[in-house]
Amino acid sequence: MTTSSPFLAHGIAGHLVSTKENGNSTPIYSALDGTVVASTSTEGLDLSAAYTYAREVGNPNLRKMTFQERGRMLKRLALHLHARKERFYEVSWSTGATRTDAWIDIEGGIGNLFSYASLRRKLPNTPFALDGESLGLSKGGTFSGHHILTPREGVAVHINAFNFPVWGMLEKAAVNWLAGMPCIVKPATATSHLTEAVCREIWASGILPDGALQWVCGSARDILDHVDERDVVTFTGSAATGRKLRQAPRIQALSVPFNLEADSLNAAVLGATVEPGDPEFELFIKEVRKEMTVKCGQKCTAVRRILVPRHLMDATQEALIASLERTAIGDPRKEGVRMGALVSKDQVEEVRNQAAKIGRDADLVYHPEGQFLSDAPEAGAFLTPMVFRTDRPMDAAACHEVEAFGPVSTLMAYDGVEEAAVLAKMGRGSLCCSITTHSPKEAQDFVYNAASMHGRMLVLDRDCAKESTGHGSPLPLLVHGGPGRAGGGEEMGGIRGVKHYMQRTALQGSPTMLSAITQQYQPGGAQIESEPHVFRKHFEELEIGDTVTTHKHTVTEADIVNFANVSGDNFYAHVDATSLDGTIFERRVAHGYFVLSKAAGLFVDPKKGPVLLNYGIEEARFTKPVYPGATIGVRLTVKEKIAQEKRDADDIAKGIVKFLVDVYDETGETVALATILTMVKMKNQAD
Repeated sequence: MTTSSPFLAHGIAGHLVSTKENGNSTPIYSALDGTVVASTSTEGLDLSAAYTYAREVGNPNLRKMTFQERGRMLKRLALHLHARKERFYEVSWSTGATRTDAWIDIEGGIGNLFSYASLRRKLPNTPFALDGESLGLSKGGTFSGHHILTPREGVAVHINAFNFPVWGMLEKAAVNWLAGMPCIVKPATATSHLTEAVCREIWASGILPDGALQWVCGSARDILDHVDERDVVTFTGSAATGRKLRQAPRIQALSVPFNLEADSLNAAVLGATVEPGDPEFELFIKEVRKEMTVKCGQKCTAVRRILVPRHLMDATQEALIASLERTAIGDPRKEGVRMGALVSKDQVEEVRNQAAKIGRDADLVYHPEGQFLSDAPEAGAFLTPMVFRTDRPMDAAACHEVEAFGPVSTLMAYDGVEEAAVLAKMGRGSLCCSITTHSPKEAQDFVYNAASMHGRMLVLDRDCAKESTGHGSPLPLLVHGGPGRAGGGEEMGGIRGVKHYMQRTALQGSPTMLSAITQQYQPGGAQIESEPHVFRKHFEELEIGDTVTTHKHTVTEADIVNFANVSGDNFYAHVDATSLDGTIFERRVAHGYFVLSKAAGLFVDPKKGPVLLNYGIEEARFTKPVYPGATIGVRLTVKEKIAQEKRDADDIAKGIVKFLVDVYDETGETVALATILTMVKMKNQAD
């Protein structure tokens, strides 16, 4: 086919590759007027070259970077794309998206980059990470274990749906890049021209290392024929297609991790304690209307089932229809349009076919004739909302099994919160479920009964409404996925998502050896007495295991009394020896916070030096009572170091140093443990 439209390029092995000359191209149509906006072909494309380049170039480039370097890279990329977002909005119009729809996709996708860039602050300054705590594996303390996370040595292959061509890519890529893996992105053909525009800009920026990103536009049915045990595959789309891909021979034979995030029959529940006129009633109507019209209901998280107390069915139906009737539909470039077009005419036909199946078990109560604000209403992929109703949802199987991926939802009556939970679970697994109620008891009962079949649950009421991101909005730091029909996978979720692209390995050895390997001090490892004092050393000069052993202090009753007076902590165990019968204490006991405070007094070097400030305290535990007469000392050990970037040219070059504070008594037993964080100046201020 020959067209005058742009021919999309694939990003393969560091080159923009066009297969236009091979013929058999696929046209991409505007959802607004049916004109051809781009064309693409994958005929003759060498996908094996993309895998080789990712594994041999992209993976080593990312693996050698630390989490801090990867995080700063994501931040630079986010800023770069955000400054050029208007270019992407111009491309987005042809997908049928309104400005709001495109904002969710484009700026929401970029927001994922920002979120995962910020996550670097929770990660070490190494190319790997540790998972969980150090585990002592022997009585004598010479053998221990820890779990280490290292980037997988393959490529993340992302097969994405048409509805979020930017978000769908960046929500996954941000995570695999932070983890240290490259990716190959396969967007859905219908909106691949927008994905390609963003990918081209990412390449042009030069921010990512070579091989970190490649993409394929158009059909790529053999894309999984090249995966191996080093790779990770993710898929977003229909549950049926996802199940087929998960059964791909190489995925099965080589146990390739496969994450499926599938469209699901998400439910929105109106609490039985809500009545018309309540803020929650208005919030519920607004939320359902939004989920039916934003992206024309083409969201994997959109509300498909509307669960309403039986006595409120008529009022809810009336209010929802009135709200939908105020929603102008048409070309989103026209003034006043609030709902655009579906992605294609084919999708309109598919939605109608699926809606007809729902209509076998429910009554269609709203589907007006199209009054579209468009210069080409017949050529565009426009569709008015469809509301079905069933007062016997337990018997309406199609309503819980069939998804029409568009502006289609079904009102369902329920009797009591337990039945609402049962109905919500009849979707056999969903990405999200919401309940709108101001009753904590009702919310608690519903969540406890329904959570097992939902990946995310929103409780909406007047208190959070202004800042709530809504039913259909996954957030980078919360998991996105769900059980059963929703695919059984998880995406994003902060650190949880990063681990999906890393191999967890149980590491065993002596604490000293593990300290050297992990670059984090392991309890029981060698402690090298620091000279000078650790507070006299700059960030670069400190070594893992550097230790200061302090002089000792004998705790007195006066210490306890004075600390109680200063702190106001007059807990009986500290101040009233007559109240100790039946407790675990033998006599008045020192405050745990006194022990830590005194520890600081023992280990702090008060002179001005490289230490800029105390940044915080973590993992404080009081492990043994300290009574008057006990003599305590401290071992202060460098546990971990994390370099920080300079905020501007005038900022001080510095890093965070974590110190293990081990307070012990005259018997040698530990009485308190804590990790303190200090901000330490670097010696080299030129960087």
